[in-house]
Amino acid sequence: MSGRTEGGAKRRRPSRPAASSPIATQRRSAHAGRAYSSAAARIEVLPPAERISLRAPAASVAALSKALGVRLPDRPKTSASARGRTALWLGPDEWLVIDEEGNDPLAACAGVSQLHSAVDVSHRNVAFSVAGRGAEALLNAGCPQDLALTAFPVGACSRTILGKIEIVLLRTAKETFRVECWRSFSDYAFAFLSDAARDPAG
Repeated sequence: MSGRTEGGAKRRRPSRPAASSPIATQRRSAHAGRAYSSAAARIEVLPPAERISLRAPAASVAALSKALGVRLPDRPKTSASARGRTALWLGPDEWLVIDEEGNDPLAACAGVSQLHSAVDVSHRNVAFSVAGRGAEALLNAGCPQDLALTAFPVGACSRTILGKIEIVLLRTAKETFRVECWRSFSDYAFAFLSDAARDPAG
């Protein structure tokens, strides 16, 4: 088709709209800023973190520990932390690795040739902080474990339950716990913890 009209004038092509400038976006958790306080405890949503589910035999632990920069614990209910990265023992060959500094533990494992399985579960989980003098009693409203400091000291962790859901529990300080749960259960977890915090017995 010619680019001229019948009278010989050039046909003008419709101008294209100017490309719009890129829009800066920032990922924001649906729970961001969510918190509840009572006289006994405070519950709040923790910032996003990088997480991997790690499985490996004993022969691979040393190499993975070196790559991750944190020693993978080998005893039940224990964790280890270094430079914003925490490894939680969940089973004889299973760990949850949490990085709160924005670094990628999955990439760290990629260069390890020894047998292992590492899966990014960063967006699967949501974490809550439960802190205060009543934190133990609040969690025991739905968790059957003995959370006394002598039985569950700072650094202790376990995969357990809260009410009707599975959680991973880590004691980060004398009166502070980190509660990790699946995102699909996070509304339930927050509501359960908030209700328990309202209980005068808590």
